[in-house]
Amino acid sequence: MSWLEIDLAALAANVRAFQGRLGGARLAAVVKSEAYGHGVALVAPAALRAGASWLAVWGANEGIPLRNLVGPDVPILCLGHTPPQDFAEAVAADLRLTLYDPSAIPVLARAARAQGRTARVHLKLETGTHRQGLEAGDAVALARAVAAEPEVLLEGISTHYADIEDTTDHGYAESQMARFTDGVDRVAVAGPRPTVRHTACSAAAILFPRTHFDMARVGIGLYGLWPSRETLVSARERGLSGFVLSPVMTWKALLAQVKDVPAGGYVGYGRTWRAQRRTRIAVIPVGYFEGYSRALSSRAHVLVRGQRAPVLGRVCMNMFMVDVTDVPDAVAGDVAVLLGRDGEESVSAEALAGWAGTIHYEITTRVNPLLPRIAVGGP
Repeated sequence: MSWLEIDLAALAANVRAFQGRLGGARLAAVVKSEAYGHGVALVAPAALRAGASWLAVWGANEGIPLRNLVGPDVPILCLGHTPPQDFAEAVAADLRLTLYDPSAIPVLARAARAQGRTARVHLKLETGTHRQGLEAGDAVALARAVAAEPEVLLEGISTHYADIEDTTDHGYAESQMARFTDGVDRVAVAGPRPTVRHTACSAAAILFPRTHFDMARVGIGLYGLWPSRETLVSARERGLSGFVLSPVMTWKALLAQVKDVPAGGYVGYGRTWRAQRRTRIAVIPVGYFEGYSRALSSRAHVLVRGQRAPVLGRVCMNMFMVDVTDVPDAVAGDVAVLLGRDGEESVSAEALAGWAGTIHYEITTRVNPLLPRIAVGGP
């Protein structure tokens, strides 16, 4: 058995911490990808109770069930692509859509007209990330297409920073902000000026008040994880030692079996680990299907009774083994902490990411959504 404990008190504290940085700007809680693996059904209502005013998802496939969860009054922004075939359902759910193609605007207008609704659109400016978004000239064309349709409102305009969380030199982010401001002015000539400007991710929300504009999109920081070590260093350099984030996720599993392996015995597929002494091992019923990366093989450790237990051999599809020789009282049924704190010891998402050669965003988002998420620490 394996499960996640989601600390709603920590989540609320993180929301309040960001609100303290944002001043009058609104906070959009980014709950895409199952709330970064934490479970959107728990996180979204808790974030709203704590003070978030908007929710952000990737597409209509996430936004429609979220609308059913949180009710009619909460603004929900789709950050990613919404194909025209989803427009009718998206309008019915009152989702804000990020669009790029002027030819899609008449299609959206017809869907809104058929329902007697107004469709709200957000435009994303390309300022240097070269991912999704429009160059200023193309953005003006889209704004004109929106202005021609009374059922469609250009509510918001945004961009995304390329490396604000990957470096302590933020010159490039400054240049992106300048291009954004120029793009907003150019779009405003084509029609009404969008009322919701948003550029800030978690790192920008922490470090740069000038990026806050009308709203900040807070993702990774909402879950108590710093966007990067560089963001933490930059925050401390700016005197933000009082800004604290509290991790929200703890991943636990029960030891399925505890057994002895003789000296010279092998553990796991490929015989990649061999016991140099009589070794006591525990079998944990979690594997790469559950989201515990195979890259953690013989690199990571878990916590058993507050002590570190190294992973032995290869992580399998549904199980892996750990060394509990130095935890002599360990027995089947004990709780192992795969991610989180146990007594004085902890295994962080950042540590798991380092062992796996990835980023901590991937560690939390790849935990299988079939695993139970249990709320702790709050209503």
